Amino acid sequence: MTEPLIRTKLYGFTLLNHPRFNKGTAFTEEERDAFDLHGLLPPHVGTLAEQIARRRAAFDTYETGFEKYTFMRDLQDINETLFYALLLSDVRKFMPIVYTPTVGEGCQRFSEIWRKPRGLFLSYPNKARIEKILSHKRYDDVKAIVVSDGERILGLGDQGAGGMGIPIGKMALYTALGGIHHEYCLPVLLDVGTDNEERLANPIYIGWRQKRVRGPEYDDFIETFVSAVEKRWPHVLLQWEDFAGSNAARLLTKYRDRLCTFNDDIQGTSAVVLATLLAAVKAAGTSLQDQRIGILGFGSAGIGIANLLVKALQQEGLSEAEARGRIYAMGRPGLLVEGAEGIHPEQKDYVRPRGDVAGWTVKDPLKIGLEEVARNAKLTVLIGVAGKAGMFTEDAVRAMAKNVERPIIFPLSNPTSKSEATPEDLLKWTDGKALIGTGSPFEPVKVGDREICIDQTNNSYIFPGLALGIVASRSRRVTDAMFMTAARALTALSPVDKDRTASLLPPLAESRRLSRVIAAAVARQAIQDGLSNLKESEVDAAVDANVWEPRYVRYERDY
Repeated sequence: MTEPLIRTKLYGFTLLNHPRFNKGTAFTEEERDAFDLHGLLPPHVGTLAEQIARRRAAFDTYETGFEKYTFMRDLQDINETLFYALLLSDVRKFMPIVYTPTVGEGCQRFSEIWRKPRGLFLSYPNKARIEKILSHKRYDDVKAIVVSDGERILGLGDQGAGGMGIPIGKMALYTALGGIHHEYCLPVLLDVGTDNEERLANPIYIGWRQKRVRGPEYDDFIETFVSAVEKRWPHVLLQWEDFAGSNAARLLTKYRDRLCTFNDDIQGTSAVVLATLLAAVKAAGTSLQDQRIGILGFGSAGIGIANLLVKALQQEGLSEAEARGRIYAMGRPGLLVEGAEGIHPEQKDYVRPRGDVAGWTVKDPLKIGLEEVARNAKLTVLIGVAGKAGMFTEDAVRAMAKNVERPIIFPLSNPTSKSEATPEDLLKWTDGKALIGTGSPFEPVKVGDREICIDQTNNSYIFPGLALGIVASRSRRVTDAMFMTAARALTALSPVDKDRTASLLPPLAESRRLSRVIAAAVARQAIQDGLSNLKESEVDAAVDANVWEPRYVRYERDY
């Protein structure tokens, strides 16, 4: 095999300041001669392994998560190969810093740490310039975009331009966990203003200092962006991220049949929840169709979870009506029941008839709280995407524990401060029997003489492999079937398959392997859906061809 080679016209100070090409002390003597690097570098010629050890030692000197996040962001802007090699050297250690939960504070304080260009800020005043901005040759190789408007960042709300931390973080995981080359990835922040008064009043805020544009003007801006993307990259994958509930589902519906696009908050979340639930059901020794599932927080994410669960239940043999009957949807007022206040049109498929609760023991039949639902419906599964801490109360969880031997409980809201309950409390309230999946990482919990590891039910198990499969297959669209396929592929990799006492999900350290498996399954689904020209026999090679490894290669100067 021919040794990889990069030819570049960059040299000297410019080469060392290019994050894609910089190798720091790892430039060889021959390369230092060719690229005029002598004097700009210390004389020691190092290796990537030595650099990883040096950067890890420096990382460990920082005390707070935000300091560590800033360190990693700076490293990404200095030397991308080293950044990804360091991240992959210990995914469990570095991923909570690069992404959830620390990225939340990174978004809140983004204006403090912004130093170098990464991705694109497309602001409302520059609407007429979007097509020109995208046309630059530096973006010729883009294959995947993550875009946000910063309005609903995790559970933290409107962060305006600071929301750019999310597309940057997501794209980093495309590369680190999925293997998609960072040159193919473009983070985008659509800056249409912010309603966050703290940001607007902050003199160092880097965003457009205006109230959010809404209504037809907002829609027209989004259309301008999408049209420019379509024209620039006809085959690009576009991921919507952290848009407010009022826009998230609407934009997905509007554009999903027009370009290759998905919303990770809606579809990625639903896929990883289904995968973890299927593993938990296996660990509990029961079946999916036997579950009675409560979903607390019924915005776009909750509805997306419910919709995929209904499809999975139908695959298990239930009718659509029977499948919907297994779902107990709860919003702010409580159970979505006919006649209750605050029900939105998009929730109507999960509103229960009054007759369903006629025999329940409740204080108010139009305001049925979580504990009352758990007790009367005899919930076996509880999923939280409410974005508010403490929503899973002790009374509700104890009521669940009376209904089922192994209650399945997923507090999924991010960051950690927004989690509906802590694993420690959930295990205490269920005598150590709960099967738990969380949105943010938590340390293992000691229960008696056992140490129980907590599975992070994080979208990062799904979207990097999904994206890799779509890029490899050049799929023309993203279908619901792809998310079902990705979920079942992940479940098949669960340690529970061999040991019912094991973790529900494989270690995140195995993400590259997991992503390859999921990518191949998604690519085959794209072929089956008639959306790819790839042949079945070509799938594995196509996936491997799109996986980049963070290692240094030889350079030659292009004069």
